[in-house]
Parts: sequence; structure tokens; C-alpha cells
Amino acid sequence: MEIRRKTLFESETLQIGLFESRPSSDACGEVERQSLNAIVLPLSGLFAKHEAPGRQVTGTPSHAVYFAPDAPYRISFPGAIGDRAIALRFGDRLAPEHINPGGGERLISQGLLPAGALMLRNLLWRRLDKGDLDGFEAEALGLDLLDASLASVRAGQLPVRRSAQVRRTRALERVKQAVASAPSAKWNVARLAGVANLSPFHLCHVFREMTGTSVYDYVLHERLSRSLDAVLDGGDDLTTVALDAGFASHSHFTARFRSFFGCTPAALRRVASAAQLAELRKIVTAQPN
Repeated sequence: MEIRRKTLFESETLQIGLFESRPSSDACGEVERQSLNAIVLPLSGLFAKHEAPGRQVTGTPSHAVYFAPDAPYRISFPGAIGDRAIALRFGDRLAPEHINPGGGERLISQGLLPAGALMLRNLLWRRLDKGDLDGFEAEALGLDLLDASLASVRAGQLPVRRSAQVRRTRALERVKQAVASAPSAKWNVARLAGVANLSPFHLCHVFREMTGTSVYDYVLHERLSRSLDAVLDGGDDLTTVALDAGFASHSHFTARFRSFFGCTPAALRRVASAAQLAELRKIVTAQPN
């Protein structure tokens, strides 16, 4: 496997790094441990974190995945797609006590990121990669992103002790991996129910109960989170970005983007290209968590 790591920012409280992997297979890697708390935020691709036999979570560009210090895990890359992700590493002073508390049930360490956190993730990465941020602003924005990411993980925690819960979690992860592997595919409830090996009705019920959102909204969330990179890059026209992301037209994409992120793709592209960080922060902080 080809792995590339790059430190983007480091202070006494927070480390921000970029991780890129190009796997040769989808097999599980060796057992690993983190020395610090870590939140991993995929920008593209996907990975699976195996926390114990039969228990895993999937990291996609819609999610934040928490890694506890000294806790063993293994990583695989479904479909051998690989991933590119930002990693936020931090000490125990910043780690809330109620994430994976000791003495009780193990809790799934992953959450669905809200729109504002998705925007902040991509904008922070691009500015750090270009060297456009001073240390104070980088740390402040990084801690804002960490706070939003930890909140999403807390909201997404579910007990996994009971066998029925384990089966439903496995079904959910299969759907997430399928969508992440081909977000622009022509998905429908019946097709995703087949992936999960559940009835369409049961899939919709389980999905909403375990994620807080509908199957349709989840697929839309995944498509929009992946479109951010192309919007900010500025290389392709927005019609191409829309079609590549799985939307029927430029107007459909723009309407969904504005509803989710609070601004149009064209407006975000203009502000980002002008490096108007104050305006960008207004857009980001206006999003509900």
C-alpha cells in the first residue's frame, strides 16, 4: 500500500495532518493504535475501521470517525478505492469524557457531519495546504472543526452489545459503503435494501432510527459533501460538477446545494477564490449543527 502523510499545522493543543492511501487490496491491515485522540475526516474515498470482531464503522466524506488513544483497531479499504483525509489529533484535555466512556458498553465512534462542518473541513484544508493561514487562525478554525466533529460523534453513538443491534449496524455499514463507492449511481430504496439484505420498509425504519436521517437524505448528503472539493477547485464548470455528483441538472444541484450549505455553488466558489476568509467564516458559522 502507498501511504502519504503531511503535517499541515501543529500547536500545543492540536495537530492537523493530511493522510492519503492507495491500497492494493481491500484486505484488513495490521492492528494499530493511536497515541493521541484523533478525529479522521475523509475528503474523498472511504475506509472501514474495525474496532472488534464483527464491529466496524465506515468513514466517508460525510463522516467524522473517532480513534481513542491506545485502543486497538484495523483498517480496510472497501473496493480498494483508498482515501484522502484530514486527521485532527489532540490530547485528553480536549476529549469529552462521554465519548466511549470506560466501564460500560462500547459505543460506535462515528457521526454524520453537518453542512457547516463539511464546509469548514474543506476550506481549512485548502487554506492550510496553500499556506494562507497564520498559526492563530489555523488553530482557532481547527478547534472549531474539532468541536463540530466531536458533537457529530456524540450524536451518532449507539450501543452495540445486543445481537440485533449488531446486525442492524452491519446492514447500515453495507449501505454506507455501497453509496460511498458510487455516490452518483442511480440509487433507489429497493436497490439499497438489497445491499442491506433488508426489506425496503425495514431499511427506511432502521436507517432513520440509527442515523437520524432518511435514506434519500443520506445519499444526498454524501453527494453534496463530495461535490465541495470540485466546487472549490474551480477547474470544472458547475454543470459538469453537478452531473458528476449524480444530479440531474445544474439547477437541481444548485437548489440542493443552497438548501444544504446556505449558499449557491457559484457564490461559494467566488468567495473562496478571493480568499475572503471573514466571509467564508460567516457562511460556515451560519450553518446549524
